[in-house]
Amino acid sequence: MIGLSHYLILSAILFSIGLVGVLRRRNLLMLFFATEIMLNAANIAFAAISSHYNDLSGQMFAFFIVAVAASEVAVGLGLLIVLHKKYGTLDLDNFTVMKG
Repeated sequence: MIGLSHYLILSAILFSIGLVGVLRRRNLLMLFFATEIMLNAANIAFAAISSHYNDLSGQMFAFFIVAVAASEVAVGLGLLIVLHKKYGTLDLDNFTVMKG
């Protein structure tokens, strides 16, 4: 039987993968994907805890996280398109060079 601890372990593993992705990636698009993995890990944890305690507040938090993630994707992808058109790349190392 799958219990609460299984869901929380899955959530911790996904969050760790997302955290490693955020810390190690040099590409902005991959950085956004890693952030989405972290948000989905939080959603799994909130939904599992909410189901375990028969309380809907965790599921409401998960719903708001989905709304924030959707708005992040909309704004973030728009910015990525503008940056790619201007610089021709999404590599973070190329953006750190200051030009006057």
